[in-house]
Amino acid sequence: MEDLIYKRFLDEKLNEDGTLQSVAFHYPDNFNFSYDVMDELAKKYGDSKTAMIWVSKDDEERRYTFEDLRKYVNMTANYFDSIGIKKGDRVMLILKRHYHFWFSILALHKLGAIAVPATNQLLKKDLVYRFNTAGVSAVVCTPYDGVTDEVDLAEAESPTLKLKIVVGKARDGWHFFDEEFALMPDTFERRDTKVDDIMLMYFSSGTTGYPKIVAHMHTYALGHIVTGRWWHKVEKDGAHLTISDTGWGKAVWGKLYGQWFAESCVFVYDFDRFHPDKILPMFAKYHITTFCAPP
Repeated sequence: MEDLIYKRFLDEKLNEDGTLQSVAFHYPDNFNFSYDVMDELAKKYGDSKTAMIWVSKDDEERRYTFEDLRKYVNMTANYFDSIGIKKGDRVMLILKRHYHFWFSILALHKLGAIAVPATNQLLKKDLVYRFNTAGVSAVVCTPYDGVTDEVDLAEAESPTLKLKIVVGKARDGWHFFDEEFALMPDTFERRDTKVDDIMLMYFSSGTTGYPKIVAHMHTYALGHIVTGRWWHKVEKDGAHLTISDTGWGKAVWGKLYGQWFAESCVFVYDFDRFHPDKILPMFAKYHITTFCAPP
């Protein structure tokens, strides 16, 4: 039987009809999705299998193999390390659906830093609250929609914020990700992280009162094996599309952990507004086999 990555961490018990009855997890105390899944997939497939297809709103297309991701994630980890991001640092990612999100979050996992995904809809007051509540020391963000302007306004009231990094387009007073990360080596020695270290922080919607921090350990990624395998039913040789923006929790369980545990391809359309007439033809063009829409 083929050695599928997820089987290294999960035993499944099925009913007679093939439905899932129960699961049992097993993992080392230093489990880390970036090292133990993504790097292993790069070893297994190299450049022979597409891990992600990214399409911009202007129809620019980029395809990344698992080996490509290994290299770019390592370069990003080296870059973040070089500018002072370290284990335990809280780094906000406001990256819409830019491919930089996947480079960044996987690199932060390798460093043992904590990713704080956020929507591009946040204004100065929202950013000040989140920066100060979470102790955010760095932000990596889109150059669009006035996000960098809002971060600049929030900076004066956010004493923990030390680093501002923009992708896609250079800006005065900011590190420019695309230019600086490209200078980094594509190898990265494993760092000491533990499975019960915090790797993600989300802010709740704040339906009543201020948004609250929801923190997740590295075990969070393991939980989404079931999401990808049994809810989304992703296929190893297929491609999965989840519409969600990366500022929302649905992004990591819809276009990251579960899908790559199942060794599927993640399809990303980096759009601004939802237009069915634009998106639906992509199902045929890119051979999208599974799909998850917003609730």
